[in-house]
Amino acid sequence: MQTWIIVGIGGFIGAVLRYFTSGWLQGSVGTFPVGTLGVNVIGSFFIGVVMYLSEYGGVFDMETRIFLTLGILGAFTTMSTFSYESFRLLEQQAFGLFALNLLATITLTLLAVWAGKIGAGYLVEAAL
Repeated sequence: MQTWIIVGIGGFIGAVLRYFTSGWLQGSVGTFPVGTLGVNVIGSFFIGVVMYLSEYGGVFDMETRIFLTLGILGAFTTMSTFSYESFRLLEQQAFGLFALNLLATITLTLLAVWAGKIGAGYLVEAAL
């Protein structure tokens, strides 16, 4: 199968998952973008799992990894929405929420990748 089709199918799945997950997480929360933060943290965790399982466990072949990372997780997470929502907080002079959004997103997504790496390590060890 052509790589662009694999990415496209994964992207469709990831975008739909983001739509529902982000909406569910945002719920009735006020102006702080909890939905976007949530999908970015969840996606960062899973990209950590997939990449470390691929690199150290040899679990996924190239097509599967592309499907999962560029396709599903690429569409599930969103840097552009994070940037837009952060900018809107800045425009609204909600400086505390703006700083909180930047700090929480960067810190939590990095921690999520690390947690994904740790989780992948346990999975690889359990399989050996």
